[in-house]
Amino acid sequence: MMPNEKRPNEPMLSDTEPTQPSAPEVIFTETIPGASHWSMKIPRGYTLTATDIEGGANLSVLFYNPENLLERYNAPDTLKCQHTFKLTAGHCLYSDMGRIFCRIVHDDTGWIDTVCGVANKAKVTQKWGERTYQTDRNQWKQNGYDALLVEVAKYGLGKRDLAANLNLFSQVRTDTAGHLIYEENHSRPGDSIALNFEMETLVILTTCPHPLNPASEYPFKPVQLTLTPSGETATLADPEHGKDENQRGLENNRRYHCISPQEAL
Repeated sequence: MMPNEKRPNEPMLSDTEPTQPSAPEVIFTETIPGASHWSMKIPRGYTLTATDIEGGANLSVLFYNPENLLERYNAPDTLKCQHTFKLTAGHCLYSDMGRIFCRIVHDDTGWIDTVCGVANKAKVTQKWGERTYQTDRNQWKQNGYDALLVEVAKYGLGKRDLAANLNLFSQVRTDTAGHLIYEENHSRPGDSIALNFEMETLVILTTCPHPLNPASEYPFKPVQLTLTPSGETATLADPEHGKDENQRGLENNRRYHCISPQEAL
């Protein structure tokens, strides 16, 4: 048979035939049980995807700059500069120095709360009764405030370093009287939220329940975390970041990373 001769019944392959994109390499996948806490320094150019396994989860999250822990997530600036009360896909998450920690690139829930904070021990005890680790081991009723404190302490931080946090998978709206209303069953089993990191970020999180959750029993809801390479970071030319405020945030990131203007386009 000649080198380029087609075998009988063998399909011809075209050099221009499209190839299926390969799935991103998974660095790790980990399931965080309900009422637990976790942290990791995530490099620039990586995506952290959180998945609500059972539905009804809450993931309280804080961000810090590991090179300067005084720089941390700023909820008021994040909402104000993007003219929104809710956060979802397309929004950027800002530090208090005007830089963008990460972008929300996927959100099945359509609404992320960042105004209600976390519950403390007194609130959890009042709502669900008291259980301690000494008596109930992993079924004790941890609260979000103490969970975050335990995690930030690993990096030399304390109470004064806790800022207003994100609550992934939770929606809180206001009624006509201005009261905050928690939306039950907002997140369904399998819903996921993905964050693309635009700068190296220390991520602190807890799976303790939302402070406004009205459940009669303490909800132990696990969340799966998956880290993959993003493949790219945002550029100044991205149309989805056309807001002047986000352009300024990306420009601050460009200067912080000493990237040339041409490379940032």
